[in-house]
Amino acid sequence: MELKNCHSQQEALELVLAGRSCTLIVDFDLVGAEEVMRMATLLPPEQKPALLAVASRAWPGTGQAFQSGASRILYKPFGPELLKEALKSSRKGKSNRRKSQRYNVKTLVYLELEHGTLPGISIDIGEHGLALQATEAVPMMSNLPFRCVLPGTEITLHGHADVIWASDQGRAGLFFSKLAPTARKQLKSWLSKRGHSKNAARDLLPPSDAHVSFTACEEEEELPVETR
Repeated sequence: MELKNCHSQQEALELVLAGRSCTLIVDFDLVGAEEVMRMATLLPPEQKPALLAVASRAWPGTGQAFQSGASRILYKPFGPELLKEALKSSRKGKSNRRKSQRYNVKTLVYLELEHGTLPGISIDIGEHGLALQATEAVPMMSNLPFRCVLPGTEITLHGHADVIWASDQGRAGLFFSKLAPTARKQLKSWLSKRGHSKNAARDLLPPSDAHVSFTACEEEEELPVETR
């Protein structure tokens, strides 16, 4: 077992998404800890690592840790034996499950909003757009700048997208409104290598049981017709 210190939220989440972390330990006395844990809890069970929270007994860290979805909370100070026991317990069943099941690899998606960056995790990526799960509701808007790394590659996709539907729980469907020719070529190549269906527009549709808002279509102006 190897412990690795991550120096940013993005580094920690990318290690998890790359399948290189069987246990994620988050210190809730650090800024951004709650967001990292929330993002990790969005992953499907097959890809989700064991989640351990570390906190002092001071507020708000301890409250955030308790509500974070972590499988266990370790309160400071604690010794190496307690950490070793927690890691051993959290890893039970993880390795066998990962070897026996296949899953769609997820990736981080960053939406650049006016007030800051909203991170999310991809649900599906297609030729014309993507569906994602964010940590909060995605606003309905057009030409939203985004970026993401295509799973299994080092290719970063930059572009703009229109939010065509969104739910209060953070799910959203984005239609690519602007992609550079090079980026579109890379995306098509990535999709073809994974046998992705060309008729994949349905992958952008919301779940049938979800309560979502859709983009309103502008009504076409009726032109007068001259009759004789």
